[in-house]
Amino acid sequence: MAYVNDCDAPAPGRAPAPGRAAHPAQAVAAPPATLKILVAGGFGAGKTTFVGAVSEIEPLSTEELLSGVGASRDPLHGVEEKTTTTVALDFGRITLDERHVLYLFGTPGQHRFWFLWEELCAGALGAVVLADTRRLADCFPAVDFFERRGIGFIVAVNEFDGGHRYGPDEVREAVGLGPEVPVVRCDARLASSGTGALVALVRHLLCMSAVSSSSSESGEPP
Repeated sequence: MAYVNDCDAPAPGRAPAPGRAAHPAQAVAAPPATLKILVAGGFGAGKTTFVGAVSEIEPLSTEELLSGVGASRDPLHGVEEKTTTTVALDFGRITLDERHVLYLFGTPGQHRFWFLWEELCAGALGAVVLADTRRLADCFPAVDFFERRGIGFIVAVNEFDGGHRYGPDEVREAVGLGPEVPVVRCDARLASSGTGALVALVRHLLCMSAVSSSSSESGEPP
């Protein structure tokens, strides 16, 4: 390991001698690039749990207790144990390396809060759509939302305890996904599993970018 020799550092307020490079400790590191990722899916799919598991900071959550009125508007079939719901967003952060930081925004799952999705997706690089096999149809609106806006996404099947285990191809067929959209298994409670889903998303986005660049150079539509 190389060590800094303090005797080589110029005095405060003095510039390095002509022909001499600036001291490494004086170099100003470029700020990391921040990448915005959405975590979406149906009501009770595990979005808040996912963000909380992978975030390196205490996540910001806007959960409220489910009221009797809310429960009547959002049927709890398959998620009877759920007592709270996100009413605005969840926010977390994860540092990939010295140059890249992911900002995670969990979307509300209830239909009456979907108007917030438009604002949340502004500037988003991509999305993880969580699918709950107990209520698989609940992820359809999220898939449609991102497809219509041309936002790259993957589907992460959140494997709840006691839920039926479907293979990725079965989920792809049921949701009507194209072959280019990755489908991965995920346990939203585990940081390692959630991070794996994010890595799969970043790889997918890089592939999309490469295909788009190649098409632009050849003059063909992507």
